[in-house]
Amino acid sequence: DLFNQLTGSSRAPSGSFRRLAVAPETLLPWLLGCIAREAAHARAGRPARIRAKLNGLADSEVIRALYDASRAGVSIDLVVRGLCTLRPGLPGHSERIRVLSRLGRFLEHARVYHFGNGGAEEYYIGSADWRPRNLRRRIEVVAPVADPDARAALDRLLESELSDPEAWRLRADGGYELMSS
Repeated sequence: DLFNQLTGSSRAPSGSFRRLAVAPETLLPWLLGCIAREAAHARAGRPARIRAKLNGLADSEVIRALYDASRAGVSIDLVVRGLCTLRPGLPGHSERIRVLSRLGRFLEHARVYHFGNGGAEEYYIGSADWRPRNLRRRIEVVAPVADPDARAALDRLLESELSDPEAWRLRADGGYELMSS
């Protein structure tokens, strides 16, 4: 269905991409649903966690959902290389959110999403940053990762990025501090 839509052979009916989340059709509702599901797991006392690696986070609807999830008790760890308008560590609002940035010579292109899902963990890879242009105006795709070895590799990647002493931590005031300091 996605190939036919991209090549102009046909327009896929909304929601017909099977296991893919595709912007601007299904990606934003899918992402908001995953975040809300983590909040529901946390409120029910089940394991709830969100980890993501992306280049930008500036979509106000996604940010509101992440704040709601944080207030519900979800542990949220984000590696955002560039623009991030979310503010972590705000009392009563985003205390359970940590945002790190890793700067290097090259632009990072990996987008990885991990949801704890009450213990039935899910991993996804894709092209979309969490910005309005990516979620609402471009064709972007996110796909689930089922292979155990690939999932383990994604887990190692996220853990490595989140424990890097050379990463910069975003403060509630919008400034950054080096993790090793």
